[in-house]
Amino acid sequence: MKYINRTIQDSLSRSLARNKSVILLGARQTGKTTIAQRFSHELLITFIRPDVRQRYEKTPHLLKGEVEALGSRGPQKRPLVILDEVQKVPVILDVVQDLIDRGKANFILTGSSARKLRRGASVNFLPGRVVSLRMDPFDLREAPTDDLLSRLLYGSLPGILSVPDPSDKDTDLMSYVTTYLEEEIRAEAVVRKIGDFARFLELAAAESGRIVNLLKLSQEIGVSHTTIGAYYQILEDCLIADRIEPLTQSRTRKKLTKSAKYLFFDLGVRRIAAREGDRLSRETLGSIFEQFVGLELLRGCRSKMKGAKLLFWRDPDGPEVDWVIDDEGRYTPVEVKWTDRPTSSDIRHLEVFLSEYPSAQKACLVCQVPRKVKLGDNVFALPWQDIHGLIA
Repeated sequence: MKYINRTIQDSLSRSLARNKSVILLGARQTGKTTIAQRFSHELLITFIRPDVRQRYEKTPHLLKGEVEALGSRGPQKRPLVILDEVQKVPVILDVVQDLIDRGKANFILTGSSARKLRRGASVNFLPGRVVSLRMDPFDLREAPTDDLLSRLLYGSLPGILSVPDPSDKDTDLMSYVTTYLEEEIRAEAVVRKIGDFARFLELAAAESGRIVNLLKLSQEIGVSHTTIGAYYQILEDCLIADRIEPLTQSRTRKKLTKSAKYLFFDLGVRRIAAREGDRLSRETLGSIFEQFVGLELLRGCRSKMKGAKLLFWRDPDGPEVDWVIDDEGRYTPVEVKWTDRPTSSDIRHLEVFLSEYPSAQKACLVCQVPRKVKLGDNVFALPWQDIHGLIA
């Protein structure tokens, strides 16, 4: 598979051009190492290898000597050093901080766990010294497709998109879930009952995109609701799930939902973790389509890097909107429907939202229409292929 340009590459380039170091976080196999190595570098150290990891765990200051041996190229031409999966040797960050502060090098630090970097009072997360960026699977801007069903079933991890046969995709996704999620994340969890966490992982994947009910999950698994909350935090820290907060401010509505949703970072991984097959009902496809749109909007908000974030809106006694783009207080409500023939009934809740929030100037129904359609005053149906135009 040929290299596909990533939207995050411009942010990486700008940061390095300003002599800033970067910490690039993302789940495994999202392409962090590949994009880092696109930049001309003088030193690459990967902590995936046990022998390398053990060497720096025992003597972290070896890095200091290695970087200083690269020599000085002047204040505007510092050597670039890549440290891959840096969370595996968090003690190395103290050395990195010293080298950054003395202007000895710029760094690209990749990691697949914010949890390990934050664990313990002694861990140095380099506050104020590095630009933090997030690496996701491919979005529609990077890897356009007209095969919506394939994207819903198999997701968009780089290594999966390059596999032509669907059965092989499933095999590789199963391997990912088994070797990465069920082993590496459970090892981080430090849970006494591995079976409980495995069951949680399956249920959390099945509940992806829905409002979380900690009490219900705790009853199904047989652990406390605080344990369920801790399990979700593990998924967040390991960059496997994103927490989506509700919009709770309203002039007239007093009972807006305050519980969050979680979105699994990749739809193929989600399906395998939930132990679903590939023959899904229309209702299930509609739910996954909603998550697909949410993930694309979330990635668009991240790449904008100007305070845009993704929310949702729900009144338990009335209307709800699947997604709300919050661009520094300016709202764009987005509904998602598994249809190519939207009707006026599909936009009722969008119209309610527009009347409720004066800062919302337009609303969109994302569906399977071939081109943009006006459905009402400031309400449009939009093809799913054009999602990212909402965050331009």
